[in-house]
Amino acid sequence: MKPGRKDNGMSSQAVHRNIFDIGRPGQSQVLQQPTISPSEYQQHLNEGLEPPPLTTSSVRYWSDYNHVFYHPRSIVQLHEFELNSSLAPFERWSTGEELFSNLDKEHDLLDKDLRPFLEECDQLQGVQLFTSTDDAWGGFASSYLERIRDELGKTSLWAWGMEDGTRKPRDRQLLQTTNSIFSLSSLTESASLYIPLTTLPQTLPSYISPYDFTSKWHTSALQLTAVESLTLPARLRPDQPSRATLSDFESTLSNSGKRRLAHLSLSASPPNATANGAANGHGPDHDARTRDGINGGPHAEDTAEDEAGIMTLDVDLAPAPPSLEGRAPRRGGGGGGQTFAQIQSLRGTFKSSLEIEDVNLASRNKYSAAASEGVRVSCHQSGLLFGMLGSFPRIYDGAQRGGKMEVRTALTVGSGVSAGVRGLERVGRRVLGVEDREAVCERLLAVAEEYEEGWSGGESEEDE
Repeated sequence: MKPGRKDNGMSSQAVHRNIFDIGRPGQSQVLQQPTISPSEYQQHLNEGLEPPPLTTSSVRYWSDYNHVFYHPRSIVQLHEFELNSSLAPFERWSTGEELFSNLDKEHDLLDKDLRPFLEECDQLQGVQLFTSTDDAWGGFASSYLERIRDELGKTSLWAWGMEDGTRKPRDRQLLQTTNSIFSLSSLTESASLYIPLTTLPQTLPSYISPYDFTSKWHTSALQLTAVESLTLPARLRPDQPSRATLSDFESTLSNSGKRRLAHLSLSASPPNATANGAANGHGPDHDARTRDGINGGPHAEDTAEDEAGIMTLDVDLAPAPPSLEGRAPRRGGGGGGQTFAQIQSLRGTFKSSLEIEDVNLASRNKYSAAASEGVRVSCHQSGLLFGMLGSFPRIYDGAQRGGKMEVRTALTVGSGVSAGVRGLERVGRRVLGVEDREAVCERLLAVAEEYEEGWSGGESEEDE
């Protein structure tokens, strides 16, 4: 959903001229904004021609590289605000919350916009909501998700929160941080799982180049690689061994707690690694345990994996903990502390079927290294590589246009998650108004403690 301007027959230039001419001497002048012409890429697609290569300068909006034919009811125009307006900017959390309230009073948004699609679903797994959380869309999405939760009860509701990782002037940075505080506090109440995503990871491997963090075309492509790959098991057929539902993911990540906040990370590589692994005898039926646990191919040097099976990948998409003085050092989903659980989704041949079985069984074996540390790991591997359309930006070095990539993703919950939440809570106590401060900060502390008490509790039980 995008804010836009209402357009109807009464807004034509001829009608305005007639209205202004009534009872007014002289000539009237009509000011009309220029229309946005289709991009050259879209013009070629419409004419059935081979489209030209896309660049960051030629991509202005998401529609400039769009290939999808949308259902007429799947795009809803909101007329109250204009995109990038300087007169009435759509940038405060409360503005989005108020907009949803007003629209929902006028006509039930869930019944009007969402229910028709829900009724067409067979065996509904859940609903995934993608929204920016550091502007007014955070308030709009939080209210919408609360309505969905009231309607769907215990259905899985995943919220993906997009945050702009670039530095801004101090006043704008404070506004975005305040919006993120409200969003995290509200979304973790309604969502069964909340995953924040930054546009600018703190570190990027050399194979992600060129990467323009000011281009939403580039930043959304990196995020899409991770999101689409992580959720692949939920889209597989029921007879596939790597199949898992959104509810299965939630059960693993909660690990006997109420942990609804997770961090996403990924690594990517060209598909020739799969061929190298198979040629060296490390295909899907090869048991790497017969070679001292060393996996073939170039992946072994790229990804660290501890005794409990926890993977550390190249790109951490979790936003850095905020600070009024700047960005605090990152503490990732499980790095720098205890990891409680991790979902692994692998696209390519990285592990043998026996290795995957060992990893999954270890979480249930009380004598395993994972169980002794209170860690649960669920690993899913598929031979379906990540496909890149011709409109996908060339952000991966060595990837061919329209080619495929091997991708490893991990969704992690651990004690390190609390660093970001406590960072937001500290900032919130200094910038939030009196009417919101205590309630919001108490909710953030409750979220953070879920990633600390479980670890401390495990240690005390071991000491006893």
